[in-house]
Amino acid sequence: MADLIAIVFESEARAEEVRDKILELRKDYLIEIGDACIAVKTDKGVKLHQLVNTTGAGAVGGSFWGLLIGVLFMNPLVGVAAGAAGGAIAGALTDIGVNDKFMKGVTEEVQDGEAVLFVLVTKVTGDKVLDRLQGIGGRILQTSLDHEREEKLREAMAGVRTDAEA
Repeated sequence: MADLIAIVFESEARAEEVRDKILELRKDYLIEIGDACIAVKTDKGVKLHQLVNTTGAGAVGGSFWGLLIGVLFMNPLVGVAAGAAGGAIAGALTDIGVNDKFMKGVTEEVQDGEAVLFVLVTKVTGDKVLDRLQGIGGRILQTSLDHEREEKLREAMAGVRTDAEA
């Protein structure tokens, strides 16, 4: 079962730093994530910075299939163009990971200029990840963690170590 964690940071840059740190943990096989998105609240609304660009991925996949079909019908350029357009539209309509509408709604609760890092955690080595996230700052806005694990995360973010850890 996946857990959703939403953490508010004072700026988009800080949220990016923490997301990069989480991606490093993924490279070390300490955490598996389904999504890691940053939502920034501005005076114009909420802007999402997704980890995966589904529109671009759709365009690339569509171009390949369009080229293949175009070659079969002796018009590869038209096939590539049609495939890229169709793939981009399909990619734009695809929502993987955390729901965009949900993220925008939750981010409306924060101040202008603040950023919310949404992480969908599918698997984690808890103690090692908490050690690496020690003192990252931010405040938890919402989680699906149980109370005990949420409290451990809050303590790690604040840089607080319990007597057992010291």
